[in-house]
Amino acid sequence: MRRMAFGCLLLLVAALSGCAGRFVDFAPDEEAIYEYPIDEVWPQVRTYFSSRGFVFREASGGAQLETEWREEFMGSRISAYWHRYLVVAKPDGAHRCKLVITRETRSMNKALKAPGAELMWGVDGRTADNPSGLGSQVSAQLAQQNVIGDNAVLGESQQSARDMVLEWKVFRNLSPLLMENAVKSSASPDVVVTEASNIECGVPILGLGKLARAGNVMLLGELHGTQQVPHFMAQSTCQVATQGIPVTVGLEIPAVNQERLENFVASQGTEHDWAKLMESPFWRSPYPDGRNSEGVVYLIEALRKLRSQGLDVKVFAFDHPALQGDVREDAMAATVQQVASQSSKRALLVLSANLHPRQVRGLPGDPDYRPMGLRLTSQLSNVYSLDIAYDSGTAWICALNQEEKLACGVTRTKGEDNGERYFVQLFGGKNRHGYHGFFYVGAVSASLPAVYRGVEPAGGSQATVPDATTSN
Repeated sequence: MRRMAFGCLLLLVAALSGCAGRFVDFAPDEEAIYEYPIDEVWPQVRTYFSSRGFVFREASGGAQLETEWREEFMGSRISAYWHRYLVVAKPDGAHRCKLVITRETRSMNKALKAPGAELMWGVDGRTADNPSGLGSQVSAQLAQQNVIGDNAVLGESQQSARDMVLEWKVFRNLSPLLMENAVKSSASPDVVVTEASNIECGVPILGLGKLARAGNVMLLGELHGTQQVPHFMAQSTCQVATQGIPVTVGLEIPAVNQERLENFVASQGTEHDWAKLMESPFWRSPYPDGRNSEGVVYLIEALRKLRSQGLDVKVFAFDHPALQGDVREDAMAATVQQVASQSSKRALLVLSANLHPRQVRGLPGDPDYRPMGLRLTSQLSNVYSLDIAYDSGTAWICALNQEEKLACGVTRTKGEDNGERYFVQLFGGKNRHGYHGFFYVGAVSASLPAVYRGVEPAGGSQATVPDATTSN
């Protein structure tokens, strides 16, 4: 199904449209169709990308271009990543056309890395109308051999997907110009393009915009100790915040760390700032269960970077580990409730183990147990609970071993393959476990403790665990 854009549809930065009050999903499922032929649209497309600082090359004889790599979060060894676009104009009936934009992202973080994953590009290499192989697999492989800075390769992982959000963003910018040109003389006027945000948030997360709205509380129940969940949270925060919605992220970190978190996110990220964050005993637990992993450090650093670029992003800690059972659930709920009551115009994304967000009473062996999610529903409206879904892989987990002793390490996990792209899926109501839906993060890979045997990520150096093994 297709339709032309109108109103305030799918802008990454709400201020560009002046219609921040009307909110729609971040990931459209309809193509943007231009009521103009390719030869009228393509010059405007070239101007759009060049005016935003993209360097690109074009295939001879065809309406297609490929941008050079652009680095985001420049200089960060934790959250830096690069992206580029393949843009192809295709006819869509008489005197109409559409743009197909493919985004490739490469990250310093390994969260996007999928064993055996191949880059998918829409234009074949070295054809008669594309002798340079623009957008081809060969071209992509050659580009991966390029270096940035001091011979640093382009990241540890990659992801490629069609970017319909950008397609609509380009459409909304070009449509007024095309209409203006149509009613003027054949002399082509100068193009005036509104300055857009340079903040890049990765491949749009399908379904996220249905829940991530001002005044809503999203409780995300995770599997501790993966790289993918913190990456999902960082990318979600960026995509919500660039919609013009202030975001507050809640982490299952002891509440006594609140001041440290706030100070770091508001800091310049210097070595001293890192040292003040990491001096907390939380990072040096003798049983690191995944909540104090490198991935969580990546997430906190990403929040700091987003805030430094002018986005309204906050963070809070809500765990009370000195308490147990119902008392702990009540204390966590009280902390979240207090933040939510002061944040009616913000979206809250609250991450915890997937026991806590449940909105039903009872656990095996304890039918009266009341999780944090259930307690919050009696105090707040618009509380939504999501369980994690993932493909098989590994995670850093603490569990009782055969000797009934708590042991921590890299453990294999079994999930279900639903592709590589992140998405949110709703059930249309709560299921019997008290969830409204799930969030999917693809194949998972273990995230090691941020501090292990005295090694800590002061600025960028990551902890390593010698001879990490896997177990069933």
